[in-house]
Amino acid sequence: MGLREIKMERTRHLIADKAFELFTEHGFDRTTVEQIAAAAEVGPRTLYRYFPTKESLIISFVETHLSAAVQRLREQPDDVPLSEALYALIDSVIATIVSNEARVLAVYDMSTCTPSVNAQFSGIWDRWCDEISDEVARRGGSRSPDLTARLAASTACAVIDVSVREWVESGGKASMRTLTDRALELLRTGEVPFPAPAGRA
Repeated sequence: MGLREIKMERTRHLIADKAFELFTEHGFDRTTVEQIAAAAEVGPRTLYRYFPTKESLIISFVETHLSAAVQRLREQPDDVPLSEALYALIDSVIATIVSNEARVLAVYDMSTCTPSVNAQFSGIWDRWCDEISDEVARRGGSRSPDLTARLAASTACAVIDVSVREWVESGGKASMRTLTDRALELLRTGEVPFPAPAGRA
């Protein structure tokens, strides 16, 4: 990465950091792009070059770390059992939360309170789960996601989603690793009931 790229990345991080500070202090709707630009000591036009919408100031954080988690999955050697490869994905999400607790809590708070943020967050999440499904299918030798791949990916996404929601509801006080490991244990031991026709439960 050249000097120009390093400077641009620093500016991008500074803008995002100042945005989250203002969003946390004043709320998403009450914070203007002009206020964020002033706090980051850049012009509004410069801010828009990095973040085309106010929502993208929040969503870019989510996209960056979810993409990193999928990349962690893809980096697992093909001879690694799928269960271990998927845990590497989950572990990446846990590491992000542990390193960015305040920001993750802020993201969930703004997603809950702001429909435009929630809509984009939901879209990113759905695409992310599809990416996981595609990678699981590839590792299984299938050209397109089959039922097994989709179920495996959906299960991993559900474990993350439920664990993060439990963590958020605790105000960030619970251990994310404990929550995810407990969720996985419930699945492994069969304590989570699956729908079944009468007489086949």
